[in-house]
Amino acid sequence: MASKTRNTGKTNKSLKTSKTSKKSKTVKPRRPVIVVRGSKIHGKGVFAARNIAKGERIIEYKGKLITEAEADKRYGDDETNHTFLFLLDNDMVVDAYRNGNSARWINHSCNPNCEPMEEGNRLYIHAIRSIKAGDELSYEYNLVIEDRYTPAIKRLYACRCGARQCHGTFLARR
Repeated sequence: MASKTRNTGKTNKSLKTSKTSKKSKTVKPRRPVIVVRGSKIHGKGVFAARNIAKGERIIEYKGKLITEAEADKRYGDDETNHTFLFLLDNDMVVDAYRNGNSARWINHSCNPNCEPMEEGNRLYIHAIRSIKAGDELSYEYNLVIEDRYTPAIKRLYACRCGARQCHGTFLARR
């Protein structure tokens, strides 16, 4: 009976490829930078999962890019203070209600440890000081509304950051 194996005339040693003869590099899984969980400030919050250095880019604020007019059409009658909209300098809006990521859960603080930075039509959150693992990330919302800042409006946009120099609201100062 004929053998079904084929003799190539090569020894096992000659069959080694350069890939199999190189040592493989072990890649450590990267630890997450952030984690989302309940916040003392408001609802959900974003917390450092490891120490974050001053100036470090932490996360991109993602969402669907829409015009300011489209945002007004979609959410203009919304009477809540809960928003996942971020207005860019070019009057485009990142709508994190749609295709948003964990960055949308970063809360406001009057004593923030982060700041948003625009790069084209993209928005990134950067650390403005060193942040320890376990600290909640925050930035100043500086929310701009066209209405007069009445006591009722200020209550609607009340700040609960707990900072010593709290402004009492996350509305932009006029």
